[in-house]
Amino acid sequence: MQPEERWQSVAPDSTKSIVEAQSSSNAQFRPLHIGVCADSSDKGCRRRATELAGRLGLSLVDADDGQHGILLAFVEDRLELRLCECRGPNPLFVDFANGPLGYASRINRFGMLFQAVGFRSGRPRVLDVTAGMGHDAFRLAYHGCEVNAVERSSILHALLEDGLARAASNPELHAQLGDRLHLIHADARDVLRELAPDAAPDVIYLDPMFPPKKKSALAKAEMRILRQLVGDDPDAGELFAMAMNVARKRVVVKRHRHAAALAPSPTHSHGDKTTRFDVYMTGTNRG
Repeated sequence: MQPEERWQSVAPDSTKSIVEAQSSSNAQFRPLHIGVCADSSDKGCRRRATELAGRLGLSLVDADDGQHGILLAFVEDRLELRLCECRGPNPLFVDFANGPLGYASRINRFGMLFQAVGFRSGRPRVLDVTAGMGHDAFRLAYHGCEVNAVERSSILHALLEDGLARAASNPELHAQLGDRLHLIHADARDVLRELAPDAAPDVIYLDPMFPPKKKSALAKAEMRILRQLVGDDPDAGELFAMAMNVARKRVVVKRHRHAAALAPSPTHSHGDKTTRFDVYMTGTNRG
C-alpha cells in the first residue's frame, strides 16, 4: 500500500493558504495577489494553467498582467513562480534533473545529511514535514530512502508536483529515483495526528523557516521568494514536539550552522561550513 493510501492527506484551505497565510505568520508580509498564466502559445500550457487555476481557486490571467504580485506561469517545459516586481529575482521552479540537484544525483556531496538520518544502519523511511522546494527529500529518495514529503502551501506543492512529473519523464533519473518520493499536500500536524502507529517513519525531518537576523539573509533569490510567499514557521516548536512522539528512531532538524537549536540537548549534530543537522534520538534509541 502506498503512503498516500496509509495517510489521509488533509489539504489546507486553498484560499487561506495562498492569499492570507503570508501575512498571518509574520506581520511584515502583506496579502499577495496570485495569478496563474500560460506564457506560451502551446495549447497544452493553456489547458494546464486553466486546470491549476481552477484547482487552487486563483485567477487565470495574461502573462503580462500587472495586477498580481506573484504569477504561477506555465512555459513550454515547466511551471515557474514569478515575483512580479521591478528588478525582481529570477523565476523559481523545481528541477530535479539539472542544476544543483542534478549534480547532487551524480556526486555524493551531502554526507552530513546522510549521516544525520542514519545511513550507516541502512536506508530509513523518512517523513519530511517541511518539504519546501524538495531539495533534501529528493536527495534522500535518490540515494535509497522511502520519502514522504509534506507541504502545506498549495503553491509550493504545485511546483513540486510539476518537478516530480518532469523527473519521471527522464529515463535515467526515474530509473535511479524509482517511486520512492511521494508528495502530500497537507498540514504536517494533521498528518502526524492521524498517522497509525504501525505506519510511523523511522526518521522525521524538519527544515523550518525562521525570521532572518539580518536583512542580508534575504539576498538569496529562492529564500526571498519563499519568504514573500509563505512567511516563517511559527509552529516549528509544536511540530517538533509532535515529531518526537511519532518517529521510531530519530528526528533531524536542519539549521544554519550558527543558529540556536530548535530544542535543547540534541543527541548529536553533523555540520559543515554553512549547515548543521541536529539529531534527536527517540524512544528506546535515546542514549
